[in-house]
Amino acid sequence: MKDKDSRILRGGKRKLARRLRRKQYEDQPRPMLAAQNIRYEMADRARAIDCGGIGAFHVLARNVGLIRQIDKRLVLLKQHKPYHESDHVLNIAYNTLTGGTCLDDIELRRGDEGYMDALGAERIPDPTTAGDFTRRFSESDVVALMESANAVRPNIWRKRLEASERALAILEVDGVVAPTTGECKEGMGLSYKGVWGYHPLVVSLANTMEPLYLVNRPGNRPSHEGAAEWIDRGVALVRRAFKGVCLRGDTDFALTGHFDRWTEDGVRFAFGIDAMPKLVGIAQGLQEAAWKPLRRRCRREGTGPSRARPENVKQRIVQERGYKDIRLESEWAAEFRYRPGKCRRAYRVVVVKKDLSVRQGQQRLFSDIRYFFYITNLDEMPARELVLFCNERCNQENLIDQLKNGLNALRMPVGDLVSNWAYMVMAALAWTLKAWFAMQARRTADRAELLKMEFRRFLGYLVRVPCQIVKTGRRIVYRILGYNGWTRTFMTTFDRIRAMSFT
Repeated sequence: MKDKDSRILRGGKRKLARRLRRKQYEDQPRPMLAAQNIRYEMADRARAIDCGGIGAFHVLARNVGLIRQIDKRLVLLKQHKPYHESDHVLNIAYNTLTGGTCLDDIELRRGDEGYMDALGAERIPDPTTAGDFTRRFSESDVVALMESANAVRPNIWRKRLEASERALAILEVDGVVAPTTGECKEGMGLSYKGVWGYHPLVVSLANTMEPLYLVNRPGNRPSHEGAAEWIDRGVALVRRAFKGVCLRGDTDFALTGHFDRWTEDGVRFAFGIDAMPKLVGIAQGLQEAAWKPLRRRCRREGTGPSRARPENVKQRIVQERGYKDIRLESEWAAEFRYRPGKCRRAYRVVVVKKDLSVRQGQQRLFSDIRYFFYITNLDEMPARELVLFCNERCNQENLIDQLKNGLNALRMPVGDLVSNWAYMVMAALAWTLKAWFAMQARRTADRAELLKMEFRRFLGYLVRVPCQIVKTGRRIVYRILGYNGWTRTFMTTFDRIRAMSFT
């Protein structure tokens, strides 16, 4: 970063801190929002955009080799008049990355000369052309697009993650219902939730919250259908950078027919497994000494003065109106060996026994015991740690929620299963670029916060940055017109992005 930029950043931080410092005001005679003499004028030569962070992500996509890999692996156009495959793909990805929620939002960027100048483009595809592009895809083309991004991931992991962070890759797999109100969308079905739409499969890397594979399926297909193939692809991918691999998923993905093969291949796994009568019978037959109290991790205590806890309004209403109330009294954990019918060997099963009390109003009705089972080949991990490890799978629900509601990547805007699959993958590239950007951050704390940051907040701090666009000679200069708490992190991270080259 230039000394001039550092000086401006320090000045901006001081000015903002001075403006927002705590002070005791006297009674003000007028509202704080007091602007009156406002005028609008058209700029003649100056160009500015509201998404100044987009330049950093375009440089990132180029320097890691993503653009080159897309044009190399994805062959959909016989002639490039004027667009290449990467232009179409990044047009949809950048639309999402700048806050667009549907294909029609591309028109907003297409009508912005500053945006096109910022990307060095004479023009970009319009929404209709972008929709037509998604309809060119076959299933193999969508796979080629996913592999274009996956081709550059291992280099980023090797260069930006410490050796200790690459000791074990945790692959997570889950299905998600993607509803649609359309009536003519080919391939949709009625899901088990009674919702019309599709049922995508998501295979992600928990270490960096990257979606590695997104697979669109009809809405009436079970969650685990075809999952083994994509899990194996994910294992092969992460092994190019990580020393070990562990699979994690809920009960739908306890594919016992593959347990022996995965174990022999050195793949670890920890899945939930259904509370079948046989397993419940084994758990009920365990000796009392086999059960140990399950202690959850304590919440982090605040450093400031403690405050009185507010009234639990929900609990009061439940009691007053006599609703049925199920409360957790205690948790216990035990373990045993069990051989599923499709396996040649026995595996470790950890069982959690939850002691529940069922109440109605102030009256206790009865006690209820429920069992939850986890099957694994992680024999060295203590039972308590294994339960907590499996419960951490819930973080993938946050990733799915961001793909679904943050990026709107599962919006299903076009007319058939494969074209919606293609759109899903292209829109999800926005989240992948976010993860790659986070991994370039110099400070470990910044990287950790950026990786888990919600997409909307990420846009506000690091993408929706007002910038003046100045074309001078062979350079495109983004002049940042504002300051926020993440501006320095953005600038220092961009310096690393500019200096790197994985091609």
